[in-house]
Amino acid sequence: MAKLSTDELLEAFKEMTLIELSEFVKQFEDTFNVTAAAPVAVAGAAAPAGGGDAEAPAEQDEFDVVLEAAGDKKIAVIKEVRALTSLGLKEAKDLVDGAPKPVLEKVDKAAAEKAKEQLEGAGATVTLK
Repeated sequence: MAKLSTDELLEAFKEMTLIELSEFVKQFEDTFNVTAAAPVAVAGAAAPAGGGDAEAPAEQDEFDVVLEAAGDKKIAVIKEVRALTSLGLKEAKDLVDGAPKPVLEKVDKAAAEKAKEQLEGAGATVTLK
C-alpha cells in the first residue's frame, strides 16, 4: 500500500461526512489504543478535585443535537439537516426517517442551540444531550 501524504489524507477527510469521520476516529482510537481527547480536558477535570469544591457539577460544554421526530414538514427538516451537516440527500433522509438519531455530536452550546432552533423552526422535535 502506498504511503499517503498529509495533504492526501486531509483531502480524503474533507470528502467524508461527519458521521463517517466520527466512526473513523473511534476505529482509530480502538486500533491504536489512544484517545483523541484534548489534554486540556484532563487538566480541567483534575482542578476541581484539588480545590475542595468537587461537589459542584461541571458545566456541560459539549452537546449532542438529537432529532426526536421530523413532524409534519419532513422535507423542510431534511433540508435543515443537510444545511447543518455535510450529509447528502439520501443520508439526510435516512437520518430523518430513522429518528431519534443524533444530527450533530459534541458541539458547543451556541452551535447546539442554533441547530435546535433551526430544526424546530422546520417543524422537528429536537433535544439537546
